[in-house]
Amino acid sequence: MSSSAAGPVAALWTEVNRCGQSGDFSRALKAVNKILYEVKDDVTALHCKVVCLVQNGSFKEALNVMNSYSKVLGSDLLVFEKAYCEYRLNRVESALKTIEAVSEQTDKLKELYGQVLYRMERYQECQAVYTDLIRNSQDEYEEERNTNLAAVVATMSQWGENCPEDLGLSEATYELCYNAACSLIGQGQLSQALDKLRRAEELCRVSFADDSDVTEEDIWSELAIVHSQMAYILQLQGRPEEALQLYNQVIKLKPSDAGLLAVTANNIITINKDQNVFDSKKKVKLTSTEGVEHKLARRQLQAIEYNKALLAMYTNQADQCRKLASSLQTQNPGEPRPVLVQVAQLCREKQHGKAIEQLQQFSEQYPESAASIKLTMAQLYLTQGHVTKACDILRSIEDFKHKQGMVSALVTMYSHEEDIDSAIEVLSQAIQHHQSGSPTHLALVREAANFKLKYGRKREAISDLEQLWKQNPEDIRMLAQLISAYSVVDTDRAKFLSKHLPSPDSMALKVDVEELENSHGATYIRKKAAKTPGENLPKEPGNTDIKKKKKKKKGKPPKNFDPKATPDPERWLPMRERSYYRGKKKKGKKEAVGKGTQGATAGGSAELDASKTASSPPTSPRPGSASSPAPGSSGTVPPRQQKPAASGATRKKVPQKKKKSGKGGW
Repeated sequence: MSSSAAGPVAALWTEVNRCGQSGDFSRALKAVNKILYEVKDDVTALHCKVVCLVQNGSFKEALNVMNSYSKVLGSDLLVFEKAYCEYRLNRVESALKTIEAVSEQTDKLKELYGQVLYRMERYQECQAVYTDLIRNSQDEYEEERNTNLAAVVATMSQWGENCPEDLGLSEATYELCYNAACSLIGQGQLSQALDKLRRAEELCRVSFADDSDVTEEDIWSELAIVHSQMAYILQLQGRPEEALQLYNQVIKLKPSDAGLLAVTANNIITINKDQNVFDSKKKVKLTSTEGVEHKLARRQLQAIEYNKALLAMYTNQADQCRKLASSLQTQNPGEPRPVLVQVAQLCREKQHGKAIEQLQQFSEQYPESAASIKLTMAQLYLTQGHVTKACDILRSIEDFKHKQGMVSALVTMYSHEEDIDSAIEVLSQAIQHHQSGSPTHLALVREAANFKLKYGRKREAISDLEQLWKQNPEDIRMLAQLISAYSVVDTDRAKFLSKHLPSPDSMALKVDVEELENSHGATYIRKKAAKTPGENLPKEPGNTDIKKKKKKKKGKPPKNFDPKATPDPERWLPMRERSYYRGKKKKGKKEAVGKGTQGATAGGSAELDASKTASSPPTSPRPGSASSPAPGSSGTVPPRQQKPAASGATRKKVPQKKKKSGKGGW
């Protein structure tokens, strides 16, 4: 560097130092770039440039600078900065290789190493790193290390891994208290965990009480993860309404943590199930935001994908459901749940045969995971009415076929199919499987004996009854059953065993019959004997209480009642069924009009009947003599010459039929 440039470069270094102390890394970066323009390969300037880029969040650019000047910077100078940039760019495996390539790790590199192991879900190694850091370091970051160690222990407890009993971690801060609550959730102590979370909420509010710049909304945002965990406990306790209320409060706050938002939305979907599908479709979008895959553990991401597939099934998106289930099966080849989702979709489409075929293929390919698959196959066979096939599938499950519940189910199904021999075979195999004399063994023997006696297999029940009686010789009921069974097969043996029965006197119950019959709850009470006539002696006149008999009042007679009149013998019959019933007269009905020619009267019908009069010549009047009747005529005006009874307006018109047209229409 020339002497002329030394002055400006020194001023630039002063600017870098001042900006670094004030935290203005953007101005510091500009000054460093000017230094590098003057001195291209200055190691200190390159180091400062990388630090400024990291502080500004330009991790990719910082990594490019380190890779471009790797020969100048060397392999060990910027190991921490390189591993940190790879970690922040979610290149976790590259960060692990960078850290493990260093022969001796500093404390800050160990801190980063623990974070990388946690992200890779290698919790046992992560715990060892943090434990070593806490033991061998003394600085202001001890509380953060304790918090990280508590998070590791809580995660191990959640996923069912081996976790230490008690590390004696403090619970002074709300983060430590929260992690302690998560550990209790993993151990199944839900009530204690809920109390810890309430304690964490109190500690959080106390920690922000003295800060005037923190608003109530900021506190609620900080407590979002605590409230979401509270809702999770309430959901596990079977209180979905309260859990849903808390979940929705967290969603409304719109927390910046994408992982928390995704988990909360997923849990709301699990509460909705196949109900409120519209709300679930809105919530499922929150599980797919950018960066979620780097915030959650692999098991959490898989649970979200399963719920997406089930939601697609409930919303009749068959292709989407199959696509998600196939993707899950590719990621986890031996996991039965993706296959069960696909089978559920096939059953919704009424393709039971195809569903059974798919289950059969999986059980043959992965026999170690076939137990739940075969149970589903048996259920599908039962829904189709193939009981024997279902029994064969259940008997092929080695882990379950000798359990009491499975034996009971098989015996019930075989009994339904009237296959008593197969049912007895199932019981015999279960008896042989269990240890002789154990409670389960004796219970199965007892059930086998009762089953055989129920279906008349007394000869086969004898061995079971003998075994039970030897175990408990004082069981009189078992001895009676054994004697009953031997009475069909071997009468001599039955007689011999009957000697072991107790005498009738010893079996008789000492019961006071009179007291029992007169007790309050007795259903039968013996009637007392009638008193003898001598017992009913008259009492003294002064002490007698004469009871007067109440006279029954006669009923009130009906109106117009005549006691002398003979009652109607048909009075008990309905009016319509009586012999003198003539029907009801309709009020206001006019006399019937004759059905003859219009205008004729009923009285003149006989006179108009020509058959009843003597033969006469035609009575048609001559022209011009219409006013005088012809000799021999009746003098009655013919109907066609009579005046109408009513005007044309009031007379009812008879509708005329329309003539058919030539086209066939009306």
